[in-house]
Amino acid sequence: MFKIIHERKKCISCGACALVCPAIFEMSEEDNLATLKNSKEDGDGVFELETDNADCAKEAIAICPVNVIKIQE
Repeated sequence: MFKIIHERKKCISCGACALVCPAIFEMSEEDNLATLKNSKEDGDGVFELETDNADCAKEAIAICPVNVIKIQE
């Protein structure tokens, strides 16, 4: 099991994560920031999602220019 962590408040809206990993990330129509689908907020603008498959999230981590995506195993 993997935990994907997204520091959404630090997102710069480049859309790279949603492009390489649309199964897990999408761009919000409201504020144009990346959103971690089906995640829970920890109350400080950080969102977490538990998943069995983090393959494309690893691509999103590699491509994110501001390093706001992390994975814990």
